[in-house]
Amino acid sequence: MSRGMQWLTAGLAGLLLGMGLILSGMANPAKVIGFLDVAGSWDPSLGLVMGGGLVVGSIGFALLKKQPKTLSGEPLNLPISRKIDLRLILGSVLFGIGWGVTGICPGPGLVLLGAGIPEGVLYVASLLAGMTLYSLIEKLRHSA
Repeated sequence: MSRGMQWLTAGLAGLLLGMGLILSGMANPAKVIGFLDVAGSWDPSLGLVMGGGLVVGSIGFALLKKQPKTLSGEPLNLPISRKIDLRLILGSVLFGIGWGVTGICPGPGLVLLGAGIPEGVLYVASLLAGMTLYSLIEKLRHSA
């Protein structure tokens, strides 16, 4: 597959994700906060979207395990590590805290950025800063 076709495929997948997030209301941080507010006016709709994603994803991964390549002919590179360690747990906790405080995760953050909403700009800038900090820490860890 040519580089241009890879970009087109990735762009279409991103567009489909963004449209799904907008149509389901999941790009709205208030929706996420409503889901996390179990002691107040709880909104279970995010749980339904997550459940649907788990079903579709589980079927997709089950089918992928039987294939040597992707539909576009690329090598299939699925994660192989099943190790649960302190780094994974701490990273998950940090992600969850950030998601709970802002009501935004990476997919909706990019949708908000694309819509020019200031919270999306701030979120993506913070996301990039965190990724840069992670890269620097990893370089220091591996050079020591």
